[in-house]
Amino acid sequence: MEKHFTATTYVLSSDKVLLLFHHKMQKWLPPGGHLEKDETPSEGARREVLEETGLEIEWIAQENLWIDRWNAKSIERPYLCLLENIPAHGDKPEHQHIDFIYVAKPVGGTLIKDPLIRWFSLEEVLDLAPDQDIFIETQETISHLFTSLSLQFSS
Repeated sequence: MEKHFTATTYVLSSDKVLLLFHHKMQKWLPPGGHLEKDETPSEGARREVLEETGLEIEWIAQENLWIDRWNAKSIERPYLCLLENIPAHGDKPEHQHIDFIYVAKPVGGTLIKDPLIRWFSLEEVLDLAPDQDIFIETQETISHLFTSLSLQFSS
């Protein structure tokens, strides 16, 4: 099956997560999309957040070791990686996304004013109907983030 590289970012601020309503999937999702040619996953994730929300971000890092030498340099490590099954849509056949998932907080920019872009509390995320309004794995990831990173993303 054909596979595409994608990057997604959970943007966290003041005990809330930023989600967008995805028209094709008809679900609330974090910002993200396909990587462009010669783009690292973290570069793609940052670009997608800016394009889709208007926000500039800073990574919430969970690095074990950071290397910065002339011949090797660390790049931001994803929080999670998923292999996602994407159904056929229009003239695009069924395919898979290899999704690099990051966690960040906003540090600049201006949030695009759109009712389909909004901040959700954990309770609001859990109130969404699983696999109807939001993918269950999105709810699971957000629950994990609020539990494991609660002290790191307050701003």
